[in-house]
Amino acid sequence: MQLLKYIKSFTNLPDKGIQNTVQLLNEDCTIPFISRYRKELTGNLDEVQIGEIVKYKLQFETLEKRKIAILKALEEQEVLTDELKQKIIASTDLTFLEDIYLPFKKKRNTKAEIARNNGLEPLAKIIMGQGATDIDSIATKYLNKEVSSEEFALEGARFIIAEWINERTDIRNSIRRQLEKFAFISTSVIKTKADDEKAQKYRDYFNFSESLNHCPSHRLLAILRAENEGFIRVKVEIDDEKAIIKIEDSVINSRNDCAVHIKVAIQDAYKRLLFPALANERLNLAKERADDAAIQVFAKNMKQLLLGAPLGEKNILAIDPGFKSGCKVVCLNAQGGLVYNETIYPNAPQNDVKGASGKISSLVNAYKIEAIAIGNGTASRETEQFIKNIKFYTDIEVYVVSEAGASIYSASKIARDEFPNYDVTVRGAVSIGRRLADPLAELVKIDAKSIGVGQYQHDVDQNKLKNALDSTVESCVNRVGVNINTASESLLSYVSGIGPKLAENIVAFRVQNGAFSSRNDIKKVARLGDKAFEQSVGFLRIKNGKNALDDSAVHPESYEIVHKMAKDHHLAVSELIGNKVVLHEIKLEKYITAAFGLPTLKDMIKELEKPGLDPRQKAKVFTFNQNIASINDLRVGQLLPGIVNNITNFGCFVDIGIKESGLVHISNLSNSFVSDVNAIVTLQQHVIVKVLEVDIARKRIQLSLNV
Repeated sequence: MQLLKYIKSFTNLPDKGIQNTVQLLNEDCTIPFISRYRKELTGNLDEVQIGEIVKYKLQFETLEKRKIAILKALEEQEVLTDELKQKIIASTDLTFLEDIYLPFKKKRNTKAEIARNNGLEPLAKIIMGQGATDIDSIATKYLNKEVSSEEFALEGARFIIAEWINERTDIRNSIRRQLEKFAFISTSVIKTKADDEKAQKYRDYFNFSESLNHCPSHRLLAILRAENEGFIRVKVEIDDEKAIIKIEDSVINSRNDCAVHIKVAIQDAYKRLLFPALANERLNLAKERADDAAIQVFAKNMKQLLLGAPLGEKNILAIDPGFKSGCKVVCLNAQGGLVYNETIYPNAPQNDVKGASGKISSLVNAYKIEAIAIGNGTASRETEQFIKNIKFYTDIEVYVVSEAGASIYSASKIARDEFPNYDVTVRGAVSIGRRLADPLAELVKIDAKSIGVGQYQHDVDQNKLKNALDSTVESCVNRVGVNINTASESLLSYVSGIGPKLAENIVAFRVQNGAFSSRNDIKKVARLGDKAFEQSVGFLRIKNGKNALDDSAVHPESYEIVHKMAKDHHLAVSELIGNKVVLHEIKLEKYITAAFGLPTLKDMIKELEKPGLDPRQKAKVFTFNQNIASINDLRVGQLLPGIVNNITNFGCFVDIGIKESGLVHISNLSNSFVSDVNAIVTLQQHVIVKVLEVDIARKRIQLSLNV
């Protein structure tokens, strides 16, 4: 099967779009570049559709690679016939391909292989022929020093028959269909672990059974985690008797002694070979689907978090709150640079409110602080209240910022390289402040799994998770654009076509030569060739540069068109930019070329209206209910302000200002049926929730969305 046809069978995308996208991918073009700057070639495919093409392209390549390996192995065994070769070449499914190869796989010391070595394969063929009537007498002919009795001979023959049955594709597919339709997953607690405190969070699965088909992804992952931690046993079950009868009907066509032995072989094949392998295959497939669902949720959450509202370039005072060890305070300039750090002790046990207040007031005045960021960890509420009680001479907005992953960053090599002379507490506070200024620029420095906006991130396929999150980060970075003169190596490394090494080279060039004044200067960076320039330059911004277009998403390859538009309207390019009246009058058809059609031209006009526009909203101040300090203060029926801090397939979690987040189950999101949680709420959304249930012992809070 050809690649185009293979991808088409899964996506139903237009042939031309698939073909041109594949060609661009083969030319090392990135997904953001293709979707943004090659719309004419792809037929205006978006990032998601191009991502699907990438997925099935890789899948096809894996399939083809496996075919080559199998064909080579069969040639070496001298068993490759024309018919077998054609069957392998025509395969479009990896499982089917492995089934074809199964009878030819080299086997080590299996019961069937031992029986073959003992000369019992002819006896097995006689039994499978089902024509012999006195099979015991026939078995006598196969006795030797390794086979001491007729029963041993017949047992060995049955092992060979069991293996043949196991290798029959039709039988394997029949059991697969039964598993797909009728499999149940059941669990039972390991009795010695039933009273273990850590096991209690899994007690819903101490004695549980459900159709595997209907088991939602989050539940399956929870079950498998409980099994991995040694608290429960997991089984996959179908109607064994029904499955065995189906095999007998497809194999046995006589009622003599041979049929009796074949029945025994079928029982053995099913229980020892077929069912364990195929049940495990089915569970792995369910796990793979659960992984995909969990990763999709994680990626969606990550995207929303990365595109969270930035405060922008402000002088920020950031506080990493604490009790005994005090609150670490840092002052950051508008570019995020650390200009001062201090520790204050306004909370218990020191309770130095007066001294801490004086210090904060002094810092706000000295460093012209415009906003205060407070981490949402231990002592956050107390510290927030302390700050809000201080009377400042100017309006200072106070924000509570998620600390998730800040400790990971503070101990990382990136943080050590940025602040070699400061300890982890200072670095953590800096991260909190920078997150308020620009969440995207700061969060890209942290391993995405550590940010805490998903579930079961440590249980899913780690390669898939990494690829999905890397793609999400790349998409967000390129959607917003990057100021090449201020961006960190971490941020630059996610720009289309750049990567870690070129990001390092860009920063080194910047340090040695000063700020870039034009996009053309980027070509001077070591090892940044024409391809990397083409892929990256449209996503890199130069503020206050020589060319106004350098601070826009207009690609340099299109500058000539913009110049022509400006000239045709007797304007300089700088006068055309932002001139909505003129831009709306432009007849785009006049500027269509072989390379650039209406989709690109429309994008250019939109960009010229508001060049370099940040697609993100601006940060908003939020205030929790000051009377709720812990889970013990909650009462059923209370209405509370909260912030959505995690979204899953079964609902969303809401931060209501205490240690424990509350769950709004999907059934409590709306008065009508909800199929997609993301259609109702978004990460970091400010909401009002109602307390439905409080389980203090298990530290669980049930909420509903007040709509």
